[in-house]
Amino acid sequence: MNEPGRLPLFKHDNAAQAIAWRNNQAITVAHFLGEVAQLAGQLPPHPFVFNLCSDRYHFLLTFCAALLRGQTCLLPPNHAADTLTRLHARYPQSYGVSDKALRLEGMEIIPFPALPSLDLGAFFIPAIAVGHVAAIVFTSGSTGEPRPYPKTWGRLVRQARLQADMLGIEAGQHFLGTVPPQHMYGLEFTLMLPLHSGGTLHAGVPLFPADIRQALAELPAPRILITTPLHLRICLEENIDFPPLALTVSAAAALTSELAQRAEDAFGAPVMEIYGCTETGAIASRRTVRQEYWKTMAGAHVSCDDEDQAWVAEAHVNERTRLQDRIEPAADGTQFRLLGRQADLVKIAGKRASLSDLNRQLGQIPGVRDGIFFAPDDVPGTATRLIALVVAPGLEEREIIAALRQKIDVAFLPRPLYKLDSLPRTPAGKLPRATLINLLDSLQQPDQARWQTISVNHPALPGHFPGNPIVPGVVLLSRVWEAVCRQADAPLQCTGWPSVKFLAPLRPGVPFRVEVEFGAAQSARFTCTTSMGTLAQGSVRFAAVPPG
Repeated sequence: MNEPGRLPLFKHDNAAQAIAWRNNQAITVAHFLGEVAQLAGQLPPHPFVFNLCSDRYHFLLTFCAALLRGQTCLLPPNHAADTLTRLHARYPQSYGVSDKALRLEGMEIIPFPALPSLDLGAFFIPAIAVGHVAAIVFTSGSTGEPRPYPKTWGRLVRQARLQADMLGIEAGQHFLGTVPPQHMYGLEFTLMLPLHSGGTLHAGVPLFPADIRQALAELPAPRILITTPLHLRICLEENIDFPPLALTVSAAAALTSELAQRAEDAFGAPVMEIYGCTETGAIASRRTVRQEYWKTMAGAHVSCDDEDQAWVAEAHVNERTRLQDRIEPAADGTQFRLLGRQADLVKIAGKRASLSDLNRQLGQIPGVRDGIFFAPDDVPGTATRLIALVVAPGLEEREIIAALRQKIDVAFLPRPLYKLDSLPRTPAGKLPRATLINLLDSLQQPDQARWQTISVNHPALPGHFPGNPIVPGVVLLSRVWEAVCRQADAPLQCTGWPSVKFLAPLRPGVPFRVEVEFGAAQSARFTCTTSMGTLAQGSVRFAAVPPG
């Protein structure tokens, strides 16, 4: 299996071991190898494949089948039609595999096939060339244009082994991830780490606290939760009683020591925070409740040049990689303190502040579930003013401002502050600047043009549907009725919905808007849209509420 210049597909000792957990049952190595072989035989002979599967086990099968065929998985930052179309134009010799109904003009997309059981006979783990580009992971830059970062099989395997050593992970652990495998954090910690530590991965990508608890309950102990600070906060607010955990791993956003302590107290397991980026993958970790400094993985060293630019060098990589964060490295380069992003500092009225610190202060206000400070682009001749977007259902704007006034300099108080049902985070928990700019633009428009979202914590969402949440139609219609009443600016009572057509599903957190056009005979036409097209349209009848 350790052939020269090749590394095994996974690290498990025998065919009877569990490599994945799906539909409340274990999938053995033998069963997995049979399905990988079948799928590999059905893939078209193209060099690139868009792995668009949402089920983590389907994603794993497609990833491994592509490796056996010598193909490279393309992992876009999102599955929006515009993103896929642009990337397909850059990689014309590509096709897609999806386990959801998905069509894209000009690109061949194969529905994930049914794979009957296959007896392979002798137990044999395939090996892959270390130099093969296993995946190209894309991230959106400040312009929104996806940037590619190739990942060779040798690098992915070495990283997984180093991460297992860094976290003290041994064979037999069971992994549940709340982050998708298409992004670097999810690829490394919910796919490669289980594969190369002899572990078992859960097929689901649960989003809601109840779904996370159910998925963990399905897994045997010891259990490892791979998640984000946002998911941790939501679960703690819901007072979810998880089955015993061996370890919680957090990344994708800053984790405060307060939140980490609450999670350790509630879940009875250490919380390890991961530092990394798409360019390098994970390179350091810390136990947030005990350590301010980050400890690098074996062989990784950080440094700063004369201009305070941060760099990381890894023993198995022949070049240094530039980091986007400001750091304070220890003398030996194996530890560092994180100071914030290079573009993190803002200057207002001659005073300086860090956006990441302002976000931390905002997140510590009791009742704030999520929030971010945003620094708009400078406009000549105007004073810079920060904007805040906040999710805090039980607080008024004035209460949030009053709490901030006790924590930060008055120069950095947000002007304005917008309260939202949820922030438009990516599945990995990121908030791309281009998305925030579009959201702010809509918030500053007249009511008809404003975008809104349905929070991932909406009480109608759990169970509709577990692992693949969709906003119920009645919730969307309630937003339509709110828009009708708001625009009528008068007390109304609904008397009927003569026509309603739902044309596409709405996911929680996806921005949408409602347009209302009043007609004759106390009726109105409505249209609900997202950036991808029309969600629903129809008409509603109403009557004035009698006085008194």
